[in-house]
Amino acid sequence: MRAPAAPAAPVRIGVVGAGTIAGLHLAAYARNPDVVIAGICDIDGDRAAARAAEQGATLVSTDFRSFVADPGIDAVSVCTRNDTHAQVAIAALEAGKSVLLEKPMAVTVAEAEAIVAAEAASAGSVQVGYVRRHSSNAVTLKRFVDAGDLGPLYYAKAVFLRQAGDPGGWFSNRSVSGGGPLIDLGVHFLDMALWLMDFPEPVAVTGYTFSRLGSRTNLRGLTRYLSADQTPSDDPVEDLAGAVVRFASGAVLAIETSYSLHGRDSQSFEVFGEKGGATLEPALRITTELHDTAVEITPNIDALSFDLEEGFQVEIDTFVRMVRGEVAPVAPAAHGLHLTRILEAVYASAASGREVRLDRDAAAPEEPRTTPTEVAA
Repeated sequence: MRAPAAPAAPVRIGVVGAGTIAGLHLAAYARNPDVVIAGICDIDGDRAAARAAEQGATLVSTDFRSFVADPGIDAVSVCTRNDTHAQVAIAALEAGKSVLLEKPMAVTVAEAEAIVAAEAASAGSVQVGYVRRHSSNAVTLKRFVDAGDLGPLYYAKAVFLRQAGDPGGWFSNRSVSGGGPLIDLGVHFLDMALWLMDFPEPVAVTGYTFSRLGSRTNLRGLTRYLSADQTPSDDPVEDLAGAVVRFASGAVLAIETSYSLHGRDSQSFEVFGEKGGATLEPALRITTELHDTAVEITPNIDALSFDLEEGFQVEIDTFVRMVRGEVAPVAPAAHGLHLTRILEAVYASAASGREVRLDRDAAAPEEPRTTPTEVAA
């Protein structure tokens, strides 16, 4: 009788960035029995050391290039500020490591293209951190869509509004973050729409931004959204952004998102198809026809709304399985590039006040990206 195969060695994870989002990654890794948290890297050495001590990690660094190349690390989570995502991810891919790359994948199309090229040349793979794909309500809705129960999807509508939710720090510095609520919050619902619609080709984008209220640092008692870094910004981001995206299939996506406005927090996401529709947020509900009767279906699942802890746990567990070769990448760099093209077009449209076409000759030179301006009142 042949002896049973030895269990696979644990995946040794290195986390670059030791801020708030890194804490969510680390908590999920700590619950995965197939993982060893090998090290933490951050430009703040004390913060990296503190995180490492919490997790029992032995490798602490302030130099991401040597860190991701360390032979004691098998795969990397990139939890740094937006303007460093591309350089850290590319360094890890060049070292042959797989990367769980926080959203947004990149702040420009050029950076996103460089990540895709690096992935193609690497032994490693990329999983972009579109965490909402991994929540039970999204996974369930995706099954309905893929089975054809809703028919072809032709319209998606998304709202992600915060009343007073500007994180401050680098999140509110355009030169670092690449944008405000659109690139930070709206990216989740943009990805959700693209994922459910099976990544239709965008052909035209109309975007708008407003910068009327600022960071509202005068407000008291609202701290839940604040980032760990509260350095004042000299290049503020928009308060509110929105867009209408048209696809080659004829489908349309409408989205609006804010850090700050005089209204209540609001999250909603809906898709509409030829045979049925669905509300994903604030709670999953399917609407269709049965026996000449309009009906609503509420799936009997654990979480009808996005569950943060579940989402991150499934995302991390899926990444670990990808690193071990058990599953293909579920959110590859190509998906991130697809979305980044739309983000860049929204900001370009907002800056110019005109529709941006994406179906023209891709070889034509692009106008330089400028700071988005608000639409006329």
